[in-house]
Amino acid sequence: MRLLRGKRRWLAAAGLLMVALAVLGLLGGCAQLAYLQQSAGGHLQLLNAARPVPDWLAEQGLDPALRERLLLTQRLRDFASQSLHLPDNKSYRRYAQLDRPAAVWNVVAAPELSLAPKNWCFPVMGCVVYRGYFKREAADAFAAGLRAQGLEATVYGVPAYSTLGWSNWVGGDPLLSTFIRYPEGELARMIFHELAHQVAYAADDSVFNESFATAVELIGARAWLAEHGAEAARLTDELQLRRRQAFLALAMRYRERLDSLFAGAEADADKRRAKAQLMSEMRADYAREQVDAASPLYGYRAYDGWFERANNASFAVLAAYHELTPAFEALYERSGRDWPRFYAEVRRLAAEPRAQRRQQINPQ
Repeated sequence: MRLLRGKRRWLAAAGLLMVALAVLGLLGGCAQLAYLQQSAGGHLQLLNAARPVPDWLAEQGLDPALRERLLLTQRLRDFASQSLHLPDNKSYRRYAQLDRPAAVWNVVAAPELSLAPKNWCFPVMGCVVYRGYFKREAADAFAAGLRAQGLEATVYGVPAYSTLGWSNWVGGDPLLSTFIRYPEGELARMIFHELAHQVAYAADDSVFNESFATAVELIGARAWLAEHGAEAARLTDELQLRRRQAFLALAMRYRERLDSLFAGAEADADKRRAKAQLMSEMRADYAREQVDAASPLYGYRAYDGWFERANNASFAVLAAYHELTPAFEALYERSGRDWPRFYAEVRRLAAEPRAQRRQQINPQ
C-alpha cells in the first residue's frame, strides 16, 4: 500500500508538470514545448530513482564506501542548515544511483568574436545562459545546430542541478551517484552550492546566481573543514583549491585579453588571427605550467580537455560561475559574516533591476 501511494504521488506530480508544460509550450512555441517535456521527463525519472538515505543505509549489502559517503552527506546537510543557515527542507535527504556519468549535459554558446553568451528564456524561470539535456546525444545535436548558425558551442556534463526548491513537495533535489564519491571538501561545496540557489535567485542573471552560489560553497566548505575535517581532508582540499585557482588565473587572464580584443576597432579578419594566436599562447602557457614543479598544475591532467576544446562559450561559462564571486565574498564580510544578514542583502539585490543590481554588488 505504501508503494502504491508513492507511485500515485509520482503520477500526480507528472500529470501536474505535463499540464504546466502544455501551458508553457503554448506561450513559447512547439520547439520550446519539446525541450521542456524532455526536461520534465528526465527530472521525474531522476526523482523516481531516489530513495531516502535511511532506506539505503538499512540495506545489508550496501557498499561500505557508499555507506560512509551517505552518512557524511547527512552531516554536511545538517551543517548547511544549522551553521550556514541554508534551507532546512527535503533536499539532499534522498539518494539516486544513476547509470550515467552526469546528471545533465549543458550546452553554452557564444558568437565567434564575442564572449557574451547566448541566453535562453523560459516562462516563470526567466533567462539562463545554458540549456540542459538529460541525454548527451541530444545536447550534442543541439550544439551542432548552434555551430551551423555560426556560433561557438560547448557541451559539458553537470553532476548536479537545483530546482530552486520547487521539487521539495515531491522529495526535494536528491543526492546523486555523479558526485557522491567526491573528496570531502568538494562534496561539501557541491551540496552548499546547490542549496544556495534556493536562497536567492535573479530570473535574468545567471552570472549573479552562479557567482553567489560559488561564494557560499567556498566560504561554507572552509568553515566545515575547519570545524569537522580531518587533517588529510584539509590537505587534499587545499591542494585541489590551489589547482583550481591556478587554472582560473590562467584562463581568466586570457579571457580578459580576448574581451579586449573583441571590443577593439580592428577588422574581423584581424581579430580572428589575433584570437587564434591568443588561444595558441594560452595552451602553451598551460603546457609550461604542467612541467613546472613549482606550479599547482604540475603533472595534473584534469584540465587538459578544457584547454583542448576551449572557445568563446567555454570562457562564458567561467564568467558565469566566477566573475562576481569575489564581490559576494566581500559582501559576506561587510555583512559581519552573518549568514541571515548576508542572504537578506542578496535577496534584496536579486529583486533590483539588473543594471542597479550589478552596480551595487560590484561598484567600480
